[in-house]
Amino acid sequence: MPTAAFFDLDRTLIRGSANYPLAIAAFRGGHVPWRDLVKDTLNAISFHRKGSTDAGSEALRERILRAVAGIRQTDIIHLTDAIVPGIVRKAIPASMTLLSDAKALGQDRIVVSASPIELVGRIATALGLEGAVATRSELDDEGRYTGHLVGEFCYGAGKVIEIEKLAAERGYDLSLCTAYSDSISDLPMMERVGTAVAVNP
Repeated sequence: MPTAAFFDLDRTLIRGSANYPLAIAAFRGGHVPWRDLVKDTLNAISFHRKGSTDAGSEALRERILRAVAGIRQTDIIHLTDAIVPGIVRKAIPASMTLLSDAKALGQDRIVVSASPIELVGRIATALGLEGAVATRSELDDEGRYTGHLVGEFCYGAGKVIEIEKLAAERGYDLSLCTAYSDSISDLPMMERVGTAVAVNP
């Protein structure tokens, strides 16, 4: 039976937040106003020092959904392609060792993040991993974001729902799987798998 190792992204696999470089790129591309970039900068400093909070993550979700409404997905993909190499360079060496260990055990390595799938999926590919579970935004018939989600916000209990979907698709027995995270917000995911590993707490 296939098994998986689920890895949180921010402060688990990489230093800081993957969303902050995306916010900068979106601002430079004319997609995000200056005041939102200032908020994201302050949030990034706080996140680097203390990690995420439920309230902060919910507020960020709503701001991102509002900001991308009406933007073409292809524009965001273009931005993510440009910033992923820099994000991957912030990978935490000890966590890269954990990825190698999971591969040696024959586990599929899956990144699980509240960040957009357009970004997280490309980070997973750049790291040579087997998959990504992340927040998905709804698109209209012209490929523009509607400002609404498809499925769960991939944070807290939402991560559990999304990894359960993936487990059903791929045949994982979650009791035989492992999860890695730095944050108490990932406790639901950690409790759902057979082995939980706290990293960079």
